[in-house]
Amino acid sequence: MLMNLAQWLQTLSPEFGPLRVFQYLTFRAVMAAMTALLIALLSGPFVIRRLTALKIGQPVRGYGMQTHLVKSGTPTMGGVLILLAIAVSTLLWSDLSNRFVWIVMLVTGGFGAIGWADDWRKVVRKDPEGMRSREKYLWQSAIGLLAALYLVFSISESSNWKVLQLVATWVQSGFDVDLPPKAGLLVPFFKSVSYPLGVFGFVILTYLVIVGSSNAVNMTDGLDGLAIMPVVMVGSALGIFAYIVGNASLSKYLLFPHIPGSGELLVFCSAMAGAGLAFLWFNAHPAQVFMGDVGALALGAALGTVAVIVRQEIVLAIMGGVFVAEALSVMLQVVWFKITKKRFGAGRRLFLMAPLHHHFEKKGWKETQVVVRFWILTMLLCLVGLTTLKLR
Repeated sequence: MLMNLAQWLQTLSPEFGPLRVFQYLTFRAVMAAMTALLIALLSGPFVIRRLTALKIGQPVRGYGMQTHLVKSGTPTMGGVLILLAIAVSTLLWSDLSNRFVWIVMLVTGGFGAIGWADDWRKVVRKDPEGMRSREKYLWQSAIGLLAALYLVFSISESSNWKVLQLVATWVQSGFDVDLPPKAGLLVPFFKSVSYPLGVFGFVILTYLVIVGSSNAVNMTDGLDGLAIMPVVMVGSALGIFAYIVGNASLSKYLLFPHIPGSGELLVFCSAMAGAGLAFLWFNAHPAQVFMGDVGALALGAALGTVAVIVRQEIVLAIMGGVFVAEALSVMLQVVWFKITKKRFGAGRRLFLMAPLHHHFEKKGWKETQVVVRFWILTMLLCLVGLTTLKLR
């Protein structure tokens, strides 16, 4: 919004020439991070007090870690603080005419609404399980598929008008149209290796990335500060990819597909990093507030959507390796338990407890050890992901 206002003022008088600084994407990205950081830091104590006054405390499952019982009653739904800071900062510093900013914001808000409903049932209805899995998955699938259907055509074209033309062509051709190479699945560490997906393949992949990353971050959010710092690191790295893919010269030099308008996502990623760091101030051990599903589901979906737009789905899996490991640990635990129960009459477990961070707690690691070590692993994986910028 501030960029659009600055451009308007410059047209009125040359005296507003210094406002040209608002046209620089890097300047607006830094300011977005600072703005989100300050908003969350300043409003954090008030939000925590309100959540406490409303008795919106975190219920702890009876079958969970016994050491976590002391956390029962800690204010949850703190993800509202993160989403508010991101929304205000992004709206202030981004180009409001950019279609990619809006689709990421809508997906983030949609998944945040699902998380809100889930948390509300937990804290108001006193149901530790919250929204049932089928209902939650239904709403996640609806938003994920709608986003995927829009992105498959918007990434292929440079404007909404051309997107509509491509959709019309796709329908008239009997749902068979060739997409440009930049809409294919890019393989990191290789030059110009892209596997064509087609419209349906792209939609399925995008749906899995958005919904999968959302749930993976949600599963990771089980210890103080465990999820938010990896979100900050992975989101910041994706912001770098967005800046490069959105820049015609840099994308050509580094052999990346150029996707006009995607660079503006650097502002969103910067706002997410700033808001995340501010939230960590209150979420560090011992946590004063938890983000809840309203934050975890939304932030995971945001990472997945940005990764799809900048065509770095595989790199997201690399940099978000901690999220992937947490999700896989849950799936493997459930599958193995069912298989062994059917075969031996009693279910057996691969891990002492799932998700993975609880397994290490059962092994004797302290909560802070698990958190910091997972942070270090994420930092290493993000550096590996960033090497794909040049090692191709």
